[in-house]
Amino acid sequence: MGLATRTAYTATKAGMIGTARTWALELAADGITVNVVAPSPIPETEMFHDVVPADSPREQALAAAIPMKRLGAPDDVAGAALFFSSPASSFITGQTLFVCGGSSIGSMSI
Repeated sequence: MGLATRTAYTATKAGMIGTARTWALELAADGITVNVVAPSPIPETEMFHDVVPADSPREQALAAAIPMKRLGAPDDVAGAALFFSSPASSFITGQTLFVCGGSSIGSMSI
């Protein structure tokens, strides 16, 4: 997802997704899976609060714009990472899991 003034950040994320897909192809024969977790904004991070002041009307509006009507939490992202590191995901490779409350399929503005 792109945002104005976030060129380097967006390019880096896109590069990570492309690299993971390539590594997934290169490493699959060795039984190695490579996947990406792509979280929506997580308010418990310094980077989030550099852009959106804590407990501000902007933070509330952002949560309201997410289909699940809340911001993500570190545990939401950790659960996705744990899934990818578990045997339950052993046949999943080259994928991006959006942990975003539906914001990647709806429209959200920060």
